[in-house]
Amino acid sequence: MTATHMAMAAQPPPAFFVSAEEAHEEGGATLFGFWIYLMSDCLLFAALFATYGVLGTSLAAGPGPRDLFDLPVVAVNTAMLLLSSLTYGLAVLGMQARRVRVTQLWLAVTALFGACFVTIELREFAHLFAIGATPQRSAFLSAFYGLVSTHGLHVTFGIVWILTLMAQLARHGLIAANVRRLMCLSMFWHFLDVVWIGVFTFVYLMGVAR
Repeated sequence: MTATHMAMAAQPPPAFFVSAEEAHEEGGATLFGFWIYLMSDCLLFAALFATYGVLGTSLAAGPGPRDLFDLPVVAVNTAMLLLSSLTYGLAVLGMQARRVRVTQLWLAVTALFGACFVTIELREFAHLFAIGATPQRSAFLSAFYGLVSTHGLHVTFGIVWILTLMAQLARHGLIAANVRRLMCLSMFWHFLDVVWIGVFTFVYLMGVAR
């Protein structure tokens, strides 16, 4: 090997090649870290479901699911969240087509459905408090509020995340970082949808059917 070849071999790789490698590592680390977070959230909700399963029949001579739950209202709320998953899927399609405004539009619709979901849930809680069905009334109600309100807090956080991401898209467009954020938020939002289907079935439907 000549001295020229040795000097060329000792030089660092081109800057563009290094930045691409670093971007790949950063994206992989972000997605991997977010999967770990989702797994921890799975454990959290599993513990809350298990708690409700144990305490769901401990009424302490107080009102039970049949006395408290309004299934038509809960069904409408469930439809809101299911529709929000559909509109988020349309936002992802807009992202894949590299259409920023379309992506923002469907993100806004998703946030609107999420806000409707949270509003209906808060109205349900307000009604339950008004008739004396508070968390301290029975173990059943404590477990119910713990599970449902935790899910509602997650949805609220998701709405804030959507609004923040819309602002980032308006400022920077569909750069690689924003695309990663959109995909992480997609996993988070659909995860909440799956959890709510479990809540609707296990807490509301099975509770009223007992």
